[in-house]
Amino acid sequence: MLWVELLGYLILILIAAEVFVNALEHLGEKLNISEGVTGSLFAAIGTALPETLVPLLAIFAGTTNAAVNQEIGVGAILGAPLMLSTLSLSLLSFAVLAKRGVTGIYTPERTGLTRDLNFFLMAFSLACVAMFVPHHNSAVRATLSFGMVFIYFIYIMMTLRASAELVEDGHGTEAEGAMFLNRIGIPTNIITIIVQLLLGLGLLVLGAEGFIHGIQQAAPILGITALMLSLMIVPIATELPEKVNSILWIRRDKDTLAFGNITGAMVFQGTLLPAIGISLTPWTPQPAVFLGIVITLIAAIWLRIMLARGDLKVWHLWVNGSLYALYLSLMLFYI
Repeated sequence: MLWVELLGYLILILIAAEVFVNALEHLGEKLNISEGVTGSLFAAIGTALPETLVPLLAIFAGTTNAAVNQEIGVGAILGAPLMLSTLSLSLLSFAVLAKRGVTGIYTPERTGLTRDLNFFLMAFSLACVAMFVPHHNSAVRATLSFGMVFIYFIYIMMTLRASAELVEDGHGTEAEGAMFLNRIGIPTNIITIIVQLLLGLGLLVLGAEGFIHGIQQAAPILGITALMLSLMIVPIATELPEKVNSILWIRRDKDTLAFGNITGAMVFQGTLLPAIGISLTPWTPQPAVFLGIVITLIAAIWLRIMLARGDLKVWHLWVNGSLYALYLSLMLFYI
């Protein structure tokens, strides 16, 4: 029965993703903004925001065991960027493998993707450094935490500033087909676009929450610890289903939106949430946690190097997926 329930929530997530993507494309077109802003800011924040509640609730309103709360909080904070930079990106390659082939080329808008990766690497490196700062050294920790929040603020400003020029260069957001509400006779305007956007987001949250609940019920059956649950299972349950948006976009050859939805979420999840973790948890380099940070940084660096070298190819993202498999293997058998 539990597995049937999980399947039902996954189907709901797929339907919700279609509704959300359709509305978001119309919103971007209506506001005349670039695909970079639509993907890296609107889509990334819109789909990642509900998942930020997992570590926050664990830290502020979790169980009566403070140590378990902190384990869940830290694991969920660091598990999301790990999953996004490895597993989520690799799924894009399988989504277009039959159409583009192993050596096929991705065509995202390069300046926006480069900006996303640069800001993520900058902020997440600070999160790594902060693990080696003693907890009693609150001034240094507070400085690092503030620096990560400031990095995200600068990122937003630079992404918005680049929008107008990108639209002029042909990278404006274009909706594919009529809006779903329009197909049942409701006119398309900014109000109805927002209504459908909120409807899609609400269904995504409902589906994700149901899926999370099912995973939490399955965890004791599988014999998974709180840290393992938060590092490996919770990010898959919370982030991966909503990244169906990227799969839908990549299959429609909207590479900028597909990559931006993932890398924009990486910046969001790799700046603000670690800033909270640095301030409110011990944030120490436990083996499982530190390994996750290292794997995440390697995955992002690999993508950044391949992007800088020239064309980004389908098989390049297989390396990201392999890094996730390596992490799982080390977690299950050695740590």
